Amino acid sequence: MADTNHLSGSSEKLSDNLNGHVPYPGIPTTTDGAGSVVWAETHITQAACAYPITSSTTMGGGYGAAVSNGARNLWGDELMFLEPESEHSAAAACEGFAVAGGRVSNYTSGQGLILMHEVLYTISGKRLPVVFHIGSRALTSHSLNVHAGHDDVMSVSDSGWGILFGRTAQESGDLALITRRAAEDSGTPFFNVQDGFLTTHTVEDVLLCEPEMMKEFIGKPEDKLVNLFNPYNPVMTGVVQNQDSYMKGKIAQREYYSKVGDAVQNAMDEFYRLTGRRYQMLDTYRMEDAEYAIVGMGCMIETAKATVDYIRREEGIKVGVVHITCYRPFPSQEIVETLKHLRGFTVLERMDDPIAPNNPVTNDIKAAFADAYTGTPGFSAIDDIPTIFSGSAGLGSRDVRPGHFIAIARNMVEEGPRFFVVGIKHDLALPMNGDPDVRPPGAFSMRGHSVGGFGSVTTNKVIATIAGDIFGKKVQAYPKYGSEKKGLPTTYYLTVADEPILTHCELNNVDFVPMNDINAFFTSNPLAGLQQGGTLFVQTNKSTPEEVWSNVPPKAKELIREKNLRVVAADGAKISREEAPVADLEVRMQGIVLLGIFLRVTPFAGDANLNDSDVMERSEQALRKYFGKRGEAVVQANMRCVRRGYEEAFEIPPEIIAQDITSPVLVPGAEITLFT
Repeated sequence: MADTNHLSGSSEKLSDNLNGHVPYPGIPTTTDGAGSVVWAETHITQAACAYPITSSTTMGGGYGAAVSNGARNLWGDELMFLEPESEHSAAAACEGFAVAGGRVSNYTSGQGLILMHEVLYTISGKRLPVVFHIGSRALTSHSLNVHAGHDDVMSVSDSGWGILFGRTAQESGDLALITRRAAEDSGTPFFNVQDGFLTTHTVEDVLLCEPEMMKEFIGKPEDKLVNLFNPYNPVMTGVVQNQDSYMKGKIAQREYYSKVGDAVQNAMDEFYRLTGRRYQMLDTYRMEDAEYAIVGMGCMIETAKATVDYIRREEGIKVGVVHITCYRPFPSQEIVETLKHLRGFTVLERMDDPIAPNNPVTNDIKAAFADAYTGTPGFSAIDDIPTIFSGSAGLGSRDVRPGHFIAIARNMVEEGPRFFVVGIKHDLALPMNGDPDVRPPGAFSMRGHSVGGFGSVTTNKVIATIAGDIFGKKVQAYPKYGSEKKGLPTTYYLTVADEPILTHCELNNVDFVPMNDINAFFTSNPLAGLQQGGTLFVQTNKSTPEEVWSNVPPKAKELIREKNLRVVAADGAKISREEAPVADLEVRMQGIVLLGIFLRVTPFAGDANLNDSDVMERSEQALRKYFGKRGEAVVQANMRCVRRGYEEAFEIPPEIIAQDITSPVLVPGAEITLFT
C-alpha cells in the first residue's frame, strides 16, 4: 500500500483528512499485480492491442479472457482484443486505435518494449494519451533472463512518455487508473510499471476500485478523447516536415509537457479524495529526522521500508526511504527538497550501465542537485550536496534481502565505496553480515518445495485467497518462477499476518515447509530456516508412520529432533490420480491436496472459529475463483482432493520420531535386493 504511519498519512489519518468519509473505500479481495491491472483496464478501456511477452502475459491473458466472455466496459462498449504478429505491430495498432479516438491498452515487457521503441515516439508526438502496462524485465544481453529488471523501461525513458512505478499489487491497480487520468488530462502517453514476476505474479490482499468510482474518476471515452480521423473535422497528423517546420513542432510540444507534472499530481489528489489512498510523486518513509536515505523504485523499496525500522532500532542509524513513484516527468525539485538535509543517500537501481557516468536514476538525481547548487530557477538554493552513493541490486530478480539494506546503511555511515553491488560475490559487493527477520509480528510463513508442473504454484495462490478473503488476513504469496522449472525442483512462498507484509524477498524464516517432492532432501536444504516447533509435510506413498520416518535421511532426522518439528505425511499423488476428472490433471492436482493439509495443520480456521464444514464450504468459494471457468466437474474434483488431504494426512508420533529407524536405501554400503 502507498501509506504507512510514517508517510504523508496512515489509513486512519486519511479518514481524518477526509472528515471521516471516503466515497469509495474499495472492494477487499486477493489478487496479483497483473490481476489488479486487468480489473481496472477491462472496466475503463475499449480495446487492447498486445503481443504479451513474459512477464506481462497474464495481463494480456486476463484481458483476452474478458473479451472471450463478451465483457463490456462501464459505458456498454464491447471489449476488443487484437494480437498482431509482434510487439512493434501491437504498438502501431494501439496508435491507430488512439488516433481514431479510442481508449486502448497494451501489455509488454523486456525485449517486447524495446521492439516498440520506434512507435513510442510517434505515439507521444501525436499526443495520444494511451497507457501501456509494463512488467519490467531484464534485457537479454550476455544471457536470456525473463525476470525483473528496469533496463527495459530505462531504454525507452527518452520517448516522451510519463512513467509511474508501483511497488505492490495494490499500487499497480491504482496507478493504472491514475496514469490513465493523467494521460488524458495532459495529452501524453504513460507507462504503468511494476516489477516482472515479483509484483505481476505476487498475490496480495488488495482493495479493488468500485466500478462507480472508476466511472467517475476516468470518464466516458467519447468525452475525453479526440478522433483525429473524423472526416467531418479533418486534421493533418503524422505529416512530413522539413527544415522550415520540424523544429517548430518539436519545441511546441514543450507546452504539453509543462503540464504533465500537474496532471499527475492532480490525478493522485483526486484519487485520494475518492478512495482515501494517498499517492505522491515521491513516497517517503521515516524521512522527518533521517540523516541517511535509501532511494529507488519498485518492490525492493518495500523491503527497505521493513528494514529501516530494524536499522534504526538495532544499528542506531537514522535512515529513511524514498520511493520514486513518478519517474517521468522526473520530480527534480521535490527530490532536492526531500534529500538536501541528509549527510548522504544511496540510489539503488535494478540495472547496471557501466559505460555511462552513472546508472540512470543516479544521473537524474545528480543533475537535479547540480541545478540546485548552480542556482537554476525553480530550485531552492543549497550550499552543499549530500554524499551520493549508487548501487546495483536485484538484476534478473536476484534476491534483495534485509541484510543488504543493513550493509547499505553501514556503507553510508562508514563512507565506503560510492558505487557497489549487493546480492552476489564480487569485488564491488558489500558484505552482508547478518540478515534479520523483519516480517510483521506474529507472521506465519510457508516455503514449499515441489516440482514444476505439480500445481503447487496455483495452490499457493488459492491458499492466499482463503487466508485473505476467508480468514481476513494480510497475505503475500509468490513462486520462484523460472523458464526451466517444469519437471524440475521449484520453491514457492507464502506469508500470512495481521499487519501489512512489506518484505519482497525469499523467505529464510518459515513456520511450515510442505515437501511435495521428497527429493528436496537431496537437492536442497528444506529444513533451513524452519522455526522451532514448526511443521514439515512430506509427500509419500508410505502408509504407516514407521515407513515414512524410515525414509527420512539421517541428517534431516537430527534437525527434526533438534527443532522439535511436527512431521505430517500423506500421499497426495495417489489422491490426485484417483480424483482427477481427466488424465492430464492427474499430476497437477496433487498440488491442491496441499490446501487440505494446510487447513489441517495451521491455526487459522480455529482462530476464526470455523468448524470443518465451514472450512470446506469457504474453500469451495476460493476454488471457484480459480477453477470455476473449467466447469463444475473440475471444481468438485478439486474439492474432493482438498477434503481427502484434510482427512487423510497423518502425523508421525513423537515416539516414532525418537527412534533411529532408517531405510536401507539411505544407508551407505547396505546390500539391497531389488528382485527375488
